Amino acid sequence: MKFAASSTLLIGAAAAAGIPQPQTPLQVPTGLSDVLKAASDKASSWTKPLQNLQHELKHLTSDARQVWDEVALMFPEAMDQASFFSMPKPHEKRSKWDFTTSGKAIQDVWVTNKDGEKERELDGDLEAFQLRTKKVDPRKLGVDKVKQYSGYLDNDEEDKHLFYWFFESRNDPKNDPVLLWLNGGPGCSSLTGLFMELGPSSVNKKGELVFNPSSWNANASVIFLDQPVNVGYSYSGQSVSNTVAAGKDVYALLTLFFKQFPEYGSQPFHISGESYAGHYIPVFAAEILSHKKRNINLQSVLIGNGLTDGLTQYEYYRPMACGDGGWPAVLSESECTSMDNALPRCQSLIQNCYNSESVWSCVPASIYCNNAIIGPYQRTGQNPYDVRKKCGGNSLCYDELDWIQEYLNRQDVMDALGAEVSKYDSCNFDINRNFLFQGDWMQPFHRLVPGILAQIPVLIYAGDADFICNWLGNLAWTQALEWPGQKAYVGAEMKNLTLLESDSTQIGSVKSGANFTYVRLHGGGHMIPYDQPVASLDMLYRWLGGEWIES
Repeated sequence: MKFAASSTLLIGAAAAAGIPQPQTPLQVPTGLSDVLKAASDKASSWTKPLQNLQHELKHLTSDARQVWDEVALMFPEAMDQASFFSMPKPHEKRSKWDFTTSGKAIQDVWVTNKDGEKERELDGDLEAFQLRTKKVDPRKLGVDKVKQYSGYLDNDEEDKHLFYWFFESRNDPKNDPVLLWLNGGPGCSSLTGLFMELGPSSVNKKGELVFNPSSWNANASVIFLDQPVNVGYSYSGQSVSNTVAAGKDVYALLTLFFKQFPEYGSQPFHISGESYAGHYIPVFAAEILSHKKRNINLQSVLIGNGLTDGLTQYEYYRPMACGDGGWPAVLSESECTSMDNALPRCQSLIQNCYNSESVWSCVPASIYCNNAIIGPYQRTGQNPYDVRKKCGGNSLCYDELDWIQEYLNRQDVMDALGAEVSKYDSCNFDINRNFLFQGDWMQPFHRLVPGILAQIPVLIYAGDADFICNWLGNLAWTQALEWPGQKAYVGAEMKNLTLLESDSTQIGSVKSGANFTYVRLHGGGHMIPYDQPVASLDMLYRWLGGEWIES
């Protein structure tokens, strides 16, 4: 699921509309690997998160220094001793698996190229990884009747173990495409997406499975991945606290999976996800595309209600909360005015983050903007994932998450899947906090999108009742993005979108140009497949079929 924003640091008031500030001119790197390495170097420098604060404050803008001073007042003891790493999950490794695929064995395969030179068959630093896989008996759990696999990607050197669950297509698995699905948070399990949104079954209040006729595996095989480590059934004694590090793990998992199951490797492959996956997916796609010798047939990416370009998107919290996003206002006139007043400072902090990409600049931007731009909305008790509703009975507003968590903690379910942790949690708020204090939240990963568009199509879609990653901001950042196809995309007509099976049932609108497509789905919140299952499947079917993709 979700863009989790529940800690005190992430409580804020929605931002003002106004004339968008131009983005910093994009400097597209000569190679995607260059920008990924640069981001990784910056992340790895965060070795003593707060102990270096006083030294670093000398180099920050006055706004950034003031925000750090405010944090120091809120958490005086933490400034000296916080380490911001999640506690390891209790776990116990299982010994019996149906398949084990060695990354070292794959890396040691050499082939002769067209010039008669020896080279590795596949790119990537895979030596430390292995993939353990279990055949899941469909009769034991009854989630679906199709062929299923579950298991772990292991990196024993770094004590990282990522859990995945694969479902074959219900239609034609030998020819249908393969999707990777990622929930956001950061820190929320993709199994919540499986059982609440787009998977083969949902879980009701009684803990019973309910068949989903609109599952995305109706015409595609789907991999649900719990990442980063310590999310869902995944675990580690370490902590992944930035998107770039997580991208290395995802590349390894896919490489080993398609090596173990080459029957799926020849099909078109797509990465899809929502919310903070707007951060994940550009990095993950760029990581894959940076490897020329790969067995991952990546054909497109799909991002739903994502956080991708904060500088542009934070401006649109205010109109969405104040009645300019197509739904009644949630906030009062005075609250909307306060958001107008907070926006310039927020945007200045984000711009400083974009300029430096330093954690010391990006953390203040995240803290200030989330407190000043999102908090007033959250304090109303209205659902930040759907402006039409009040929150449910738990901290993430949906009672279904409690039902899913209870189901996935059942011992028979964990045994059937080979889960090795002692407890499943839908969302890990330690990870949410860690990503915040790594400066990851405001990193300008949208700068990777032009390089991705040069190679594969990109779909940005948004349910128009979501507040937290709303349709206004998502449309705005796609139009503000500077890239060679910008003029063609911006000039493309926004057309009404109706269901394929009905010429009169309007489900939203669509615009597409130069490999870039934007879809607004009406009546959907943050989780479109939950609110509009038929419309979301219709959109997916058409995207995979190439309807909006230029030949």
